[in-house]
Amino acid sequence: MNSADRNFFAYLDDMNIVTILLPYSYHHGWSSEFHMITDAVKTQLDIVEKTEIEDHVKYICQFEGEITFGKPYWIFDEHGGKTDLQIGAVIRTEPFDEKFYYTGDDLGVTFPTGQTSFKLWAPTATGVKLKLRPPANGYAEIVKMKREDNGVWSVCLNRNLEFYQYSFLVLVNQEWREAVDPYVKAVTANGEQGVVVKLEKTSKPKRNLIRLENPVDAIIYETHIRDFTIHKNSGVKHRGLYLGAGELDTKGEDGEPTGLSYVKELGVTHIEFLPFNDYAGVDELNPAKHYNWGYNPLHFNTPEGSYATDPSNPYSRINELKILIEQIHSIGLGVIMDVVFNHVYIREQSSFEKIVPGYYFRHNEIGLPSNGTGVGNDIASERRMVRKFILDSIMFWLEEYHIDGFRFDLMGILDVTTMNEVRKICEAQSRGIIIIGEGWNLNTPLPAAQKATIVNQAKMPQIGQFNDKFRDVIKGSTFNLFDKGYALGNEHLVDAAIEAITGSIGLTKKGARLFNQPYQSVNYVECHDNHTLWDKLKGCYSEFDSSIRKKYHRLATGIVLLSQGIPFLHSGQEFFRTKQGDGNSYRSPDSINQLDWERKSRYIENVEYIKGLIKIRQEFSCFRMRTSEEIRSHIQALSFPAPVLGCLYQTPGCEIILVINPASKIQKITLPNGEWEILANDQFAGISPAESIKTNELIIDSISLNVLLKK
Repeated sequence: MNSADRNFFAYLDDMNIVTILLPYSYHHGWSSEFHMITDAVKTQLDIVEKTEIEDHVKYICQFEGEITFGKPYWIFDEHGGKTDLQIGAVIRTEPFDEKFYYTGDDLGVTFPTGQTSFKLWAPTATGVKLKLRPPANGYAEIVKMKREDNGVWSVCLNRNLEFYQYSFLVLVNQEWREAVDPYVKAVTANGEQGVVVKLEKTSKPKRNLIRLENPVDAIIYETHIRDFTIHKNSGVKHRGLYLGAGELDTKGEDGEPTGLSYVKELGVTHIEFLPFNDYAGVDELNPAKHYNWGYNPLHFNTPEGSYATDPSNPYSRINELKILIEQIHSIGLGVIMDVVFNHVYIREQSSFEKIVPGYYFRHNEIGLPSNGTGVGNDIASERRMVRKFILDSIMFWLEEYHIDGFRFDLMGILDVTTMNEVRKICEAQSRGIIIIGEGWNLNTPLPAAQKATIVNQAKMPQIGQFNDKFRDVIKGSTFNLFDKGYALGNEHLVDAAIEAITGSIGLTKKGARLFNQPYQSVNYVECHDNHTLWDKLKGCYSEFDSSIRKKYHRLATGIVLLSQGIPFLHSGQEFFRTKQGDGNSYRSPDSINQLDWERKSRYIENVEYIKGLIKIRQEFSCFRMRTSEEIRSHIQALSFPAPVLGCLYQTPGCEIILVINPASKIQKITLPNGEWEILANDQFAGISPAESIKTNELIIDSISLNVLLKK
């Protein structure tokens, strides 16, 4: 029924509530009665409230009995006018969620006993059809699907349909819409159609990686599959692709390692890739034309095609991503996947909205889609089938692709229960899966107590959170290019810096506590977002020689690596990565985003310094204590003249002092009694002492981080 044919509108807004809107142009918006008909059964609607809004009269009506979802209903007024009953706000009610929650693990395409089964959850649809197209571009075949319990529609075909393209035709509110399967595992180029594939043909043996005892043992290295190898001197054959990111033993023009082998040599434990599920923004058939970070999710369970050698072959992206992950595992590193469950690219065009309009997204108090994400829609993770989709997807990536961890983009949009369920699924699958997320408090209509934010960290004790307070205290505000943090010379932040370095657990001031345990804090001063640290330093210290900027950069990165919690590095940070001042490069060209491997050669001294600090962190467990109790028992803040900061680490058989001087002039300090050896200063870092100190007096160089080991 076209809207032009309707005299008025009617919506099912609760299980027993119908809202009717009569325009003034239709009988002055007046009707004394309404009734509802389906299958010749007539149900009286009782008017319980009537209000005038703009150019309509709004009637709230109640009825007895139950609606049978999946059947069309018609509403009649006293004048003989009629309209179809459209699915309204009922889909966002708890009774609807309870009634239609489906526990099965067979949504999408499965292969029971040699057949091909298609299942779709579409509880508000009054008809669903499967559209099949053979691989040789033949005529499409339309197959009717049958409604089952819990709003699931299914059809099982006794045929081998490998390589067939498929989509669903869904009838909701008298309108047919075509949608790609939300659970789709393979797609055509640019994700336009689903494809039936046999994933067992792509399976790889799962390696038993040595799992970390605690997340604080991890060192995360964030990169983007295209950025990682696209540079002309990356030494990689398949530049910018899955296969390129997985190539081993590649070398740059200096004959030194690049790519994956370089990252292994650096000493980190995990590579975190920006989103590699299928996303919008890059034409997969012409990937060189555009660039995108990947935060425009289209299909959550399908790899992105622009990183594949043949985006038109549905198996190419699957096989090549699995080869990449297998290669990373072969050298003992883990893979963290950046997942974007907080929104979709365009709500109106998403499969979610086409199949169950209004269900998958949050709406505000006036019924409009909320926009806490800033991109036009917020996923309603608190709804049961939305939460189920997220959990099913996490399980799929764990089982099928052997992922070792997840980074949740804008995690504060999601709810606490969902995130804890994610944690449970990961723990049941394998020990040591890392889960971290952005716990920013965003303006989405979810009660504050339910948001997966930093404020609610105690409700999600096993999930790490990006520590923006650490970032801003050490580096300076990420949103003000010229604001300087402690490591950039701000002498007023000594106390705040001690808190950040000791895990943000309230070591010196309980009121300063951000987290209950150190493994909840992901410590960083640079990531893909905003300006790189080098570009910020060029803003803050444009008049200074680059040697001074390098010292500040080295100090800030060093603090990340030796602080309690989980250290997080942006790829290229160790060789002063620049994006030429671009503060939001999400779709800037390769010339801005590429990892410049020539820069690695140019600044190899800094790379070696960072390697040395990583070795110190891994050799001395005092820099990665497991609990806040351990930190309080074994770390003591030393009293040095400001702005020098000092911490004494006393663990059985080992005493270490960390001394930081962010000032531009040298400082003299008095050390605790004993003979001390220097493991790190502003020039050197490693686990073999550079020199010994015979006296208690020590001159600390300007803008320096120093590690002293007691003999």
